Amino acid sequence: MPVSGSQPHPSDAALQLLLFVDRRPSSWEQLRSVRRYLQDAKINFDYDLEVIEVGDKPYLAEHFKLIATPALIKIHPKPQQTLAGSNLVEQLDRHWSRWRRSVEDYLNNPSAQSETEASPESAMDFVTNSSQLMQLSDEVFRLQRENEELQEQLRFKERLISILAHELRNPLTAASLAIETLESVIPKSEGDILPLSPQRMSDLFDRARTQTRLIEKTISDILQASQGESQLKIQPKSLNLGRLCREAVSQQQKRLQAKSLKLKTDIPNDLPRAYADGERIRQVVLNLLDNAIKYTPAEGSIKLAILHRTAQKIQVSVSDTGPGIPLENQQTIFEDRFRLQRDRGIEGYGIGLALCQRIVRAHYGQIWVDSVPEKGSCFHFTLPVYPK
Repeated sequence: MPVSGSQPHPSDAALQLLLFVDRRPSSWEQLRSVRRYLQDAKINFDYDLEVIEVGDKPYLAEHFKLIATPALIKIHPKPQQTLAGSNLVEQLDRHWSRWRRSVEDYLNNPSAQSETEASPESAMDFVTNSSQLMQLSDEVFRLQRENEELQEQLRFKERLISILAHELRNPLTAASLAIETLESVIPKSEGDILPLSPQRMSDLFDRARTQTRLIEKTISDILQASQGESQLKIQPKSLNLGRLCREAVSQQQKRLQAKSLKLKTDIPNDLPRAYADGERIRQVVLNLLDNAIKYTPAEGSIKLAILHRTAQKIQVSVSDTGPGIPLENQQTIFEDRFRLQRDRGIEGYGIGLALCQRIVRAHYGQIWVDSVPEKGSCFHFTLPVYPK
Protein backbone atom coordinates (compact mmCIF):
# COMPACT_ATOMS: atom_id res chain seq x y z
CA MET A 1 0.00 0.00 0.00
CA PRO A 2 2.44 2.67 -1.11
CA VAL A 3 2.16 6.26 0.00
CA SER A 4 4.15 8.37 -2.43
CA GLY A 5 5.65 11.84 -2.38
CA SER A 6 4.56 15.03 -4.15
CA GLN A 7 5.11 13.98 -7.78
CA PRO A 8 2.11 12.19 -9.39
CA HIS A 9 3.13 8.99 -11.15
CA PRO A 10 1.45 6.01 -12.80
CA SER A 11 -0.09 3.50 -10.38
CA ASP A 12 -2.05 0.25 -10.58
CA ALA A 13 -3.55 0.60 -7.10
CA ALA A 14 -7.28 -0.06 -6.86
CA LEU A 15 -7.86 3.11 -4.81
CA GLN A 16 -6.05 6.24 -5.92
CA LEU A 17 -6.15 9.44 -3.87
CA LEU A 18 -4.62 12.89 -4.30
CA LEU A 19 -4.06 15.02 -1.21
CA PHE A 20 -3.37 18.72 -1.81
CA VAL A 21 -1.72 20.55 1.09
CA ASP A 22 -0.23 24.00 1.62
CA ARG A 23 2.58 25.18 3.90
CA ARG A 24 0.43 25.90 6.95
CA PRO A 25 1.11 23.67 9.98
CA SER A 26 -2.61 22.85 10.17
CA SER A 27 -2.52 21.52 6.61
CA TRP A 28 0.32 19.12 7.41
CA GLU A 29 -1.49 18.02 10.55
CA GLN A 30 -4.44 17.09 8.32
CA LEU A 31 -2.02 15.04 6.19
CA ARG A 32 -0.85 13.10 9.24
CA SER A 33 -4.45 12.52 10.32
CA VAL A 34 -5.46 11.20 6.87
CA ARG A 35 -2.49 8.84 6.83
CA ARG A 36 -3.34 7.53 10.30
CA TYR A 37 -6.96 6.98 9.26
CA LEU A 38 -5.93 4.97 6.20
CA GLN A 39 -3.46 2.92 8.23
CA ASP A 40 -6.14 2.12 10.84
CA ALA A 41 -8.84 1.32 8.29
CA LYS A 42 -7.68 -2.30 7.84
CA ILE A 43 -7.68 -1.96 4.07
CA ASN A 44 -7.38 -5.29 2.21
CA PHE A 45 -6.57 -3.78 -1.20
CA ASP A 46 -3.75 -1.65 -2.59
CA TYR A 47 -4.16 2.09 -2.44
CA ASP A 48 -2.01 5.03 -3.50
CA LEU A 49 -1.99 8.40 -1.72
CA GLU A 50 -0.24 11.13 -3.70
CA VAL A 51 0.67 14.21 -1.62
CA ILE A 52 0.96 17.44 -3.61
CA GLU A 53 2.14 20.78 -2.20
CA VAL A 54 -0.19 23.22 -3.94
CA GLY A 55 2.40 26.02 -4.06
CA ASP A 56 4.74 23.81 -6.09
CA LYS A 57 2.08 22.71 -8.59
CA PRO A 58 -0.61 25.39 -8.83
CA TYR A 59 -1.56 24.16 -12.30
CA LEU A 60 -2.82 20.87 -10.79
CA ALA A 61 -4.89 22.75 -8.22
CA GLU A 62 -6.35 24.78 -11.09
CA HIS A 63 -7.03 21.64 -13.11
CA PHE A 64 -9.01 20.04 -10.28
CA LYS A 65 -10.75 23.39 -9.57
CA LEU A 66 -9.80 23.42 -5.90
CA ILE A 67 -11.23 26.24 -3.85
CA ALA A 68 -9.66 25.30 -0.49
CA THR A 69 -6.81 23.28 0.97
CA PRO A 70 -6.17 20.77 2.30
CA ALA A 71 -8.21 18.78 -0.22
CA LEU A 72 -8.52 15.01 -0.71
CA ILE A 73 -9.57 13.77 -4.16
CA LYS A 74 -10.59 10.20 -5.05
CA ILE A 75 -9.65 9.85 -8.71
CA HIS A 76 -10.16 6.07 -8.96
CA PRO A 77 -12.50 4.24 -9.02
CA LYS A 78 -14.94 6.60 -10.64
CA PRO A 79 -16.79 8.79 -9.92
CA GLN A 80 -14.20 11.36 -8.90
CA GLN A 81 -14.98 13.01 -5.55
CA THR A 82 -13.35 15.88 -3.66
CA LEU A 83 -13.28 16.52 0.08
CA ALA A 84 -11.89 19.86 1.29
CA GLY A 85 -11.63 21.87 4.46
CA SER A 86 -10.29 21.62 8.00
CA ASN A 87 -12.23 18.45 8.91
CA LEU A 88 -10.96 16.08 6.24
CA VAL A 89 -10.88 13.02 8.50
CA GLU A 90 -14.52 13.51 9.55
CA GLN A 91 -15.56 13.81 5.88
CA LEU A 92 -13.41 10.82 4.92
CA ASP A 93 -15.04 8.75 7.67
CA ARG A 94 -18.52 9.61 6.34
CA HIS A 95 -17.60 8.65 2.77
CA TRP A 96 -15.32 5.72 3.52
CA SER A 97 -17.93 2.95 3.35
CA ARG A 98 -19.04 4.08 -0.12
CA TRP A 99 -15.44 4.44 -1.29
CA ARG A 100 -14.67 0.92 -0.01
CA ARG A 101 -17.71 -0.53 -1.81
CA SER A 102 -16.75 1.17 -5.07
CA VAL A 103 -13.28 -0.38 -4.82
CA GLU A 104 -14.73 -3.83 -4.03
CA ASP A 105 -17.15 -3.55 -6.95
CA TYR A 106 -14.29 -2.63 -9.25
CA LEU A 107 -12.10 -5.51 -8.02
CA ASN A 108 -14.96 -8.00 -8.33
CA ASN A 109 -15.96 -6.92 -11.81
CA PRO A 110 -13.34 -4.66 -13.46
CA SER A 111 -14.79 -5.34 -16.93
CA ALA A 112 -18.00 -3.57 -15.89
CA GLN A 113 -16.15 -0.26 -15.95
CA SER A 114 -17.44 1.76 -18.87
CA GLU A 115 -15.21 2.95 -21.65
CA THR A 116 -15.47 6.50 -20.38
CA GLU A 117 -14.08 5.55 -16.98
CA ALA A 118 -10.34 5.42 -16.57
CA SER A 119 -8.45 2.29 -15.60
CA PRO A 120 -6.14 2.46 -12.55
CA GLU A 121 -3.13 2.92 -14.81
CA SER A 122 -4.73 5.59 -17.00
CA ALA A 123 -6.09 7.53 -14.03
CA MET A 124 -2.65 8.30 -12.64
CA ASP A 125 -1.24 8.60 -16.16
CA PHE A 126 -3.87 11.26 -16.78
CA VAL A 127 -2.73 13.25 -13.73
CA THR A 128 0.91 12.86 -14.70
CA ASN A 129 0.30 13.87 -18.32
CA SER A 130 -1.87 16.80 -17.25
CA SER A 131 0.89 17.96 -14.92
CA GLN A 132 3.51 17.68 -17.66
CA LEU A 133 1.33 19.42 -20.23
CA MET A 134 0.60 22.31 -17.86
CA GLN A 135 4.29 22.62 -17.02
CA LEU A 136 5.11 22.67 -20.73
CA SER A 137 2.40 25.26 -21.31
CA ASP A 138 3.86 27.46 -18.55
CA GLU A 139 7.34 27.01 -20.02
CA VAL A 140 6.15 27.91 -23.51
CA PHE A 141 4.42 31.02 -22.12
CA ARG A 142 7.60 32.01 -20.26
CA LEU A 143 9.71 31.54 -23.38
CA GLN A 144 7.23 33.57 -25.42
CA ARG A 145 7.49 36.40 -22.91
CA GLU A 146 11.28 36.23 -22.97
CA ASN A 147 11.23 36.23 -26.77
CA GLU A 148 8.97 39.29 -26.80
CA GLU A 149 11.29 41.07 -24.39
CA LEU A 150 14.33 40.19 -26.49
CA GLN A 151 12.57 41.37 -29.64
CA GLU A 152 11.70 44.63 -27.92
CA GLN A 153 15.33 45.06 -26.82
CA LEU A 154 16.50 44.45 -30.38
CA ARG A 155 14.00 46.99 -31.71
CA PHE A 156 15.21 49.46 -29.08
CA LYS A 157 18.86 48.90 -30.03
CA GLU A 158 17.97 49.53 -33.67
CA ARG A 159 16.12 52.66 -32.59
CA LEU A 160 19.15 53.81 -30.61
CA ILE A 161 21.32 53.50 -33.71
CA SER A 162 18.75 55.52 -35.65
CA ILE A 163 18.63 58.11 -32.86
CA LEU A 164 22.41 58.43 -32.82
CA ALA A 165 22.48 58.87 -36.59
CA HIS A 166 19.65 61.41 -36.61
CA GLU A 167 19.99 63.32 -33.35
CA LEU A 168 23.75 63.79 -33.49
CA ARG A 169 23.85 64.96 -37.11
CA ASN A 170 22.54 68.49 -36.49
CA PRO A 171 24.66 69.38 -33.43
CA LEU A 172 27.74 67.82 -35.04
CA THR A 173 27.18 69.87 -38.19
CA ALA A 174 26.63 73.08 -36.20
CA ALA A 175 29.71 72.51 -34.05
CA SER A 176 31.82 71.64 -37.11
CA LEU A 177 30.72 74.79 -38.97
CA ALA A 178 31.51 76.98 -35.97
CA ILE A 179 34.97 75.42 -35.57
CA GLU A 180 35.73 75.62 -39.31
CA THR A 181 34.72 79.28 -39.36
CA LEU A 182 37.00 80.01 -36.41
CA GLU A 183 39.85 78.13 -38.07
CA SER A 184 39.39 80.11 -41.29
CA VAL A 185 39.84 83.46 -39.54
CA ILE A 186 42.95 82.60 -37.54
CA PRO A 187 45.66 85.13 -38.53
CA LYS A 188 48.26 83.57 -40.84
CA SER A 189 50.97 85.99 -39.74
CA GLU A 190 51.55 88.83 -37.31
CA GLY A 191 49.74 91.99 -38.22
CA ASP A 192 46.84 90.27 -39.97
CA ILE A 193 43.49 91.71 -38.99
CA LEU A 194 40.75 89.41 -37.73
CA PRO A 195 37.84 89.50 -40.19
CA LEU A 196 35.36 88.87 -37.37
CA SER A 197 34.49 91.03 -34.41
CA PRO A 198 35.31 89.81 -30.89
CA GLN A 199 31.55 89.42 -30.25
CA ARG A 200 31.13 87.26 -33.35
CA MET A 201 34.12 85.14 -32.29
CA SER A 202 32.60 84.71 -28.83
CA ASP A 203 29.27 83.68 -30.36
CA LEU A 204 30.97 81.02 -32.50
CA PHE A 205 32.83 79.62 -29.48
CA ASP A 206 29.57 79.53 -27.53
CA ARG A 207 27.82 77.74 -30.37
CA ALA A 208 30.51 75.08 -30.63
CA ARG A 209 30.53 74.63 -26.85
CA THR A 210 26.72 74.41 -26.65
CA GLN A 211 26.45 71.88 -29.46
CA THR A 212 29.23 69.76 -27.94
CA ARG A 213 27.38 69.69 -24.63
CA LEU A 214 24.18 68.73 -26.46
CA ILE A 215 26.00 65.80 -28.08
CA GLU A 216 27.35 64.72 -24.71
CA LYS A 217 23.89 64.93 -23.10
CA THR A 218 22.27 62.97 -25.96
CA ILE A 219 24.80 60.15 -25.70
CA SER A 220 24.52 60.08 -21.90
CA ASP A 221 20.71 59.91 -21.98
CA ILE A 222 20.67 57.18 -24.59
CA LEU A 223 23.22 55.05 -22.72
CA GLN A 224 21.27 55.38 -19.47
CA ALA A 225 17.98 54.58 -21.21
CA SER A 226 19.50 51.36 -22.56
CA GLN A 227 20.59 50.21 -19.09
CA GLY A 228 17.21 49.89 -17.44
CA GLU A 229 16.02 51.02 -14.02
CA SER A 230 17.71 48.23 -12.05
CA GLN A 231 21.15 49.31 -13.28
CA LEU A 232 20.73 52.99 -12.39
CA LYS A 233 23.22 53.79 -9.63
CA ILE A 234 22.88 56.78 -7.33
CA GLN A 235 25.10 58.17 -4.60
CA PRO A 236 22.83 60.25 -2.34
CA LYS A 237 24.24 62.74 0.13
CA SER A 238 23.36 66.09 1.67
CA LEU A 239 22.33 68.39 -1.20
CA ASN A 240 21.57 72.12 -1.40
CA LEU A 241 18.63 71.73 -3.77
CA GLY A 242 17.95 75.48 -4.03
CA ARG A 243 21.48 76.22 -5.23
CA LEU A 244 21.33 73.34 -7.74
CA CYS A 245 18.08 74.67 -9.23
CA ARG A 246 19.45 78.23 -9.50
CA GLU A 247 22.51 76.88 -11.33
CA ALA A 248 20.27 74.91 -13.70
CA VAL A 249 18.25 78.04 -14.47
CA SER A 250 21.45 79.97 -15.13
CA GLN A 251 22.57 77.33 -17.62
CA GLN A 252 19.38 77.91 -19.64
CA GLN A 253 19.55 81.72 -19.82
CA LYS A 254 20.62 81.95 -23.45
CA ARG A 255 17.85 79.61 -24.59
CA LEU A 256 15.34 81.61 -22.57
CA GLN A 257 16.53 84.86 -24.12
CA ALA A 258 16.43 83.38 -27.63
CA LYS A 259 12.65 82.85 -27.26
CA SER A 260 12.01 85.91 -25.08
CA LEU A 261 10.71 83.66 -22.28
CA LYS A 262 10.20 84.84 -18.73
CA LEU A 263 11.35 82.46 -16.00
CA LYS A 264 10.30 83.03 -12.41
CA THR A 265 11.67 81.16 -9.43
CA ASP A 266 10.16 80.57 -6.00
CA ILE A 267 12.95 79.05 -3.91
CA PRO A 268 12.65 79.64 -0.13
CA ASN A 269 15.86 80.49 1.69
CA ASP A 270 15.03 78.21 4.62
CA LEU A 271 14.71 74.98 2.64
CA PRO A 272 16.10 71.90 4.37
CA ARG A 273 18.82 70.01 2.55
CA ALA A 274 17.75 67.11 0.35
CA TYR A 275 19.17 63.59 0.49
CA ALA A 276 19.97 62.98 -3.15
CA ASP A 277 22.58 62.45 -5.86
CA GLY A 278 23.34 65.95 -7.11
CA GLU A 279 24.35 65.03 -10.66
CA ARG A 280 21.30 62.82 -11.17
CA ILE A 281 18.90 65.46 -9.85
CA ARG A 282 20.61 68.07 -12.03
CA GLN A 283 19.68 65.83 -15.00
CA VAL A 284 16.04 65.82 -13.91
CA VAL A 285 15.82 69.59 -13.41
CA LEU A 286 17.61 70.37 -16.69
CA ASN A 287 15.42 67.91 -18.55
CA LEU A 288 12.22 69.46 -17.19
CA LEU A 289 13.48 72.98 -17.94
CA ASP A 290 14.55 71.85 -21.42
CA ASN A 291 11.05 70.52 -22.15
CA ALA A 292 9.42 73.66 -20.75
CA ILE A 293 11.56 75.88 -22.99
CA LYS A 294 10.99 73.64 -26.01
CA TYR A 295 7.19 73.64 -25.74
CA THR A 296 6.50 77.15 -24.42
CA PRO A 297 5.76 79.58 -27.26
CA ALA A 298 7.82 82.77 -27.68
CA GLU A 299 7.24 85.40 -24.96
CA GLY A 300 5.60 82.78 -22.75
CA SER A 301 6.46 82.13 -19.11
CA ILE A 302 8.04 79.34 -17.06
CA LYS A 303 8.20 78.93 -13.30
CA LEU A 304 10.42 76.81 -11.08
CA ALA A 305 9.27 76.45 -7.48
CA ILE A 306 10.45 74.39 -4.49
CA LEU A 307 8.18 73.53 -1.58
CA HIS A 308 9.04 71.90 1.76
CA ARG A 309 6.05 69.64 1.40
CA THR A 310 6.28 67.48 4.55
CA ALA A 311 8.83 66.78 7.26
CA GLN A 312 10.27 64.05 5.01
CA LYS A 313 9.71 65.39 1.48
CA ILE A 314 10.75 68.34 -0.69
CA GLN A 315 8.80 69.03 -3.88
CA VAL A 316 10.19 70.66 -7.04
CA SER A 317 7.74 71.97 -9.67
CA VAL A 318 8.42 73.24 -13.20
CA SER A 319 5.45 74.82 -14.97
CA ASP A 320 5.03 76.30 -18.44
CA THR A 321 2.46 77.98 -20.67
CA GLY A 322 2.81 75.50 -23.50
CA PRO A 323 0.17 73.37 -25.29
CA GLY A 324 -0.42 71.05 -22.33
CA ILE A 325 -0.80 67.28 -22.33
CA PRO A 326 -4.05 65.37 -23.02
CA LEU A 327 -5.45 63.67 -19.92
CA GLU A 328 -5.23 60.19 -21.46
CA ASN A 329 -1.46 60.63 -22.00
CA GLN A 330 -0.50 62.07 -18.64
CA GLN A 331 0.63 58.67 -17.32
CA THR A 332 2.12 57.23 -20.50
CA ILE A 333 4.46 60.19 -21.15
CA PHE A 334 6.78 58.69 -18.50
CA GLU A 335 7.11 55.42 -20.41
CA ASP A 336 10.24 54.58 -22.38
CA ARG A 337 10.28 56.08 -25.86
CA PHE A 338 6.72 57.43 -25.65
CA ARG A 339 6.03 60.53 -27.68
CA LEU A 340 2.81 62.42 -28.29
CA GLN A 341 1.60 62.28 -31.88
CA ARG A 342 1.95 66.05 -32.18
CA ASP A 343 5.65 65.82 -31.26
CA ARG A 344 6.75 63.40 -33.97
CA GLY A 345 8.38 66.20 -35.94
CA ILE A 346 10.00 67.90 -32.95
CA GLU A 347 13.59 67.12 -32.00
CA GLY A 348 13.96 64.56 -29.25
CA TYR A 349 13.71 60.84 -28.83
CA GLY A 350 11.12 60.18 -26.15
CA ILE A 351 13.34 58.91 -23.33
CA GLY A 352 13.90 62.08 -21.28
CA LEU A 353 10.88 61.81 -19.00
CA ALA A 354 11.41 58.07 -18.61
CA LEU A 355 14.93 58.81 -17.35
CA CYS A 356 13.56 61.43 -14.98
CA GLN A 357 11.13 58.87 -13.56
CA ARG A 358 13.88 56.30 -13.07
CA ILE A 359 16.09 58.78 -11.26
CA VAL A 360 13.31 60.04 -8.99
CA ARG A 361 12.12 56.52 -8.16
CA ALA A 362 15.70 55.54 -7.34
CA HIS A 363 15.49 58.26 -4.66
CA TYR A 364 12.16 56.80 -3.40
CA GLY A 365 10.40 59.88 -4.71
CA GLN A 366 7.46 60.43 -7.05
CA ILE A 367 7.09 62.31 -10.34
CA TRP A 368 3.85 63.35 -12.02
CA VAL A 369 2.27 66.03 -14.18
CA ASP A 370 -0.74 68.32 -13.84
CA SER A 371 -1.86 69.65 -17.19
CA VAL A 372 -4.79 71.21 -19.02
CA PRO A 373 -4.64 71.16 -22.84
CA GLU A 374 -3.85 74.58 -24.28
CA LYS A 375 -3.19 75.96 -20.78
CA GLY A 376 0.22 74.56 -19.98
CA SER A 377 1.72 71.84 -17.85
CA CYS A 378 3.31 71.56 -14.41
CA PHE A 379 5.73 68.73 -13.65
CA HIS A 380 6.35 67.86 -10.01
CA PHE A 381 8.80 65.52 -8.31
CA THR A 382 9.66 64.83 -4.69
CA LEU A 383 12.90 64.02 -2.89
CA PRO A 384 13.63 62.92 0.68
CA VAL A 385 14.84 65.45 3.25
CA TYR A 386 18.37 64.87 4.54
CA PRO A 387 18.05 63.26 7.99
CA LYS A 388 19.46 65.38 10.78
